[in-house]
Amino acid sequence: MKIKHAEYQYLELLKDILKNGNDKIVFNAPGVTIRSLFGRQTRYDLSLGFPLLTTKKVFLKAIIYELLWFIQGSSNIKYLVDNNVHIWDEWAYKNYKRAQEKGTVKFMTQEKFIEKIRDEAASSTFVKKWGDIGNVYGVQWRKWKTSDGRTIDQLAWAIKELKATPFRKSIVVSAWNPEFIYEMASPGKSMALPPCHTIYQFNVIGDRLNLQLYQRSADTFLGVPFNIASYALFTMMIAQVVGLKPGEFVHTFGDVHIYSNHFDQVKEQLKRKPRPFPTMKVNPKVKNIDDFVFEDFALEGYDPHPSIKGDITVVGGF
Repeated sequence: MKIKHAEYQYLELLKDILKNGNDKIVFNAPGVTIRSLFGRQTRYDLSLGFPLLTTKKVFLKAIIYELLWFIQGSSNIKYLVDNNVHIWDEWAYKNYKRAQEKGTVKFMTQEKFIEKIRDEAASSTFVKKWGDIGNVYGVQWRKWKTSDGRTIDQLAWAIKELKATPFRKSIVVSAWNPEFIYEMASPGKSMALPPCHTIYQFNVIGDRLNLQLYQRSADTFLGVPFNIASYALFTMMIAQVVGLKPGEFVHTFGDVHIYSNHFDQVKEQLKRKPRPFPTMKVNPKVKNIDDFVFEDFALEGYDPHPSIKGDITVVGGF
């Protein structure tokens, strides 16, 4: 029996949204709407290939550097900018632009702002203040602050438990911290982007490590291909560190949507047929999650259709 290519799950999700989705306004983005569904799921068996979508070329370099940035527990975009990855630029500039509109900082285009982040040292006052985007994913994974003054490294705890008690059903890491989200946060403490991928859970069956992600809000055209590859790779890295084989990545969605300015691009992508997934090689010598570097990953056999461009809509996590 021939196994249906796993990428069809993603393509069928796009079709489902276009056909059955509900149109909603987008807060803070005049002229743009989303077509949205609630509650969907896809699954990827990592023994059958690395799920980097083939119906359009996906920018793997950015995915790897962003994941390493999360694992570092960093909230400053300096590391990404230094490695020519710009997927978080808008969120840092958004804070500067607000101050600019109030007249408290001098005018600077986003391009000049990012150049300044790149050219100045990480220790500079400008980089430390304006490159920081608050308590984002990596900070919550690695540096969750408690009411009694402690800092919890959730990821380190999860790895320890996977090694010691892999049968547990409670190996969960959360990025959703109400103390830093929306109006629940103290003035000036709200995250630039409340987490879209909010919580993930590890599960071990036999000698295989599975990971399920709950994503509360999913930009299906631009963001989801990144999320699939990122968490699939993350599963592979954790599996290696704890001495297991990669199992399934299960992707569970809350609000899954397509922006109206991506409809034409989605229709173009749906005309294409998936090609075989590539293989991801991970340096087998790395046994500590903090020791991975970009050069430890090698993608083989990736033959995608051409990329399809689409503008990101910066809406602040709504």
